Amino acid sequence: MPTRRRWLGATAATLLAAPVLAPGARAQPDFPSRPLRIIVGYPPGGVTDIVARIIAEPLSRRLGQPVVIENRAGAGGNIGAQAAAAAEPDGYTLLVGTAAMFGVNPLLYANSGVDLVRDFAVLGTINDMANVLSVNPKRLDVSSVAELVARGKSGGLIFGSVGNGSSSHLCATLLLQLGGFEATHVPYRGSSPAVAALLAGEFDFLFDTTATSTQQIRAGTFRALGVSTAKRASALPEVPTMQEAGLAGYAVSVWNTLLVHRRTPEAVAARLRQAFAEAMDEATQARLRASFVDPLLVPPADLPRWLEAERTTWLGMSRAAKLSVD
Repeated sequence: MPTRRRWLGATAATLLAAPVLAPGARAQPDFPSRPLRIIVGYPPGGVTDIVARIIAEPLSRRLGQPVVIENRAGAGGNIGAQAAAAAEPDGYTLLVGTAAMFGVNPLLYANSGVDLVRDFAVLGTINDMANVLSVNPKRLDVSSVAELVARGKSGGLIFGSVGNGSSSHLCATLLLQLGGFEATHVPYRGSSPAVAALLAGEFDFLFDTTATSTQQIRAGTFRALGVSTAKRASALPEVPTMQEAGLAGYAVSVWNTLLVHRRTPEAVAARLRQAFAEAMDEATQARLRASFVDPLLVPPADLPRWLEAERTTWLGMSRAAKLSVD
């Protein structure tokens, strides 16, 4: 009996010390209790949109709630980043981050009010890939980077990109810098319109990802001259790197990450990190490879160091290329 009295006394003391909830107040439900959204700062059909839709399905299964894609295109992904930064930091809004959003946008859109490093935490990495330098041989019949550079030095070439400040824009600017020629830039609002414009012969060359260029290259409608990465792309092993094609020091690797607002409660962020890690299983990796990109699995403990190194590299390339919003 004394033991029971002590237990009852302790319980009563705990209840008396507990805060009294206001009328109608309820405890927070377990996360997540409603659908989530992934904001993509680019139009449908581009690689960022493609990988977002690939990861949304397994992420939804592990969280037990729908995960919908919301495209907020414009300003090299900055429109989407602004929308995600302005959303309630409750874990229900995620953002797909790109290398260019971390390493180009801080220079081109310095007054945008959003800073990915300050405003977001990385839940994990998704994929890595190359940009491919392609021409439409019906408009520009060249077979190598050297031939393209030679034609460029004669003047008059036009290149397209998937948008100002994009990795596509950076890759082309580095080509001009290392190749020693000038060309007119025509930015488009994403991969799909840029690819369609090259198919229509509206400009001479384009850098775009393996995810959105490989099918056209395999069909013969595009001719691939080089890939941006230091190593050949697994999707196009027959295509030389830009370094192999004669441009020493040319190496640009393009990647995507999944982000959440940095002020998200840690318990919620931890739940999201766990669900995302589980979602990046062998089946999801196979789907990424089938879309002509390589899965990128950076261990959680290495993420801060990896991101800082990549961001520093991209900022350096962007400054060297003297990118501008033209």
